[in-house]
Amino acid sequence: MEQQSIWTVIITLISVLGGSAAWRFYEKRAMRKERDEDFIRHDCRDRISKLEALLMEGSDEKNDMRNTILNLTEKVAQLTVKV
Repeated sequence: MEQQSIWTVIITLISVLGGSAAWRFYEKRAMRKERDEDFIRHDCRDRISKLEALLMEGSDEKNDMRNTILNLTEKVAQLTVKV
């Protein structure tokens, strides 16, 4: 009977230690996953900011080009009238 209780104690200790080790493993895994998600979120936010800045810059360049084309078209029309 005493040998059975020793085995019971050993199995209980292994279960408790294994359970706490598994808990730490899953806890670290959850923290790592959360950190990865935060990194992705911040990376996406930075990329979106850069793309918005490039889009605004492109829009400004387009407007400048449009005004230049209108001015050149007006000058060509004036030259045609003079000829």
